[in-house]
Amino acid sequence: MMHPLNFPTYDFKMRTHQGAQQVWDMVRKRWLVLTPEEWVRQHLIHYLHFEKQVPLTLMGVEKKLVVHGMTKRTDVVVYNKSGQPILICECKEQGVKLAQNTMDQAARYNIALQVPLLLITNGMQHFCARIDFENKSSAFLNHIPDFEQMSLM
Repeated sequence: MMHPLNFPTYDFKMRTHQGAQQVWDMVRKRWLVLTPEEWVRQHLIHYLHFEKQVPLTLMGVEKKLVVHGMTKRTDVVVYNKSGQPILICECKEQGVKLAQNTMDQAARYNIALQVPLLLITNGMQHFCARIDFENKSSAFLNHIPDFEQMSLM
């Protein structure tokens, strides 16, 4: 079993299949091998849905995007009701220290998506930043906004 994270406790659907522990992904609607990073990603998905009221249908998980001609994958993207991306989330496994390079990774993805919010987490720490495109700046928030707040940014 994976270690507890700094998220509320959720009742995950789990199973062992062909010797590998798996977790059910509510967004992709399929079983996934439970890696340490997937453990963080699944907690974040549950948190965004159950605590921040993000509809499952407005979340994209491991979606492809092209940045400077290179194909990348976002961990989680939240879309508003019009289908515009509003939040990019980058997940790292619990033991990975969150540093500037993690935020830079999310910022590189934002070159393609142009969202107002970036979130990075390792399951223990979570940092959310608001991007100000006009002034070419960013500011860390003291909380993760709920879906309605995200939609207004």
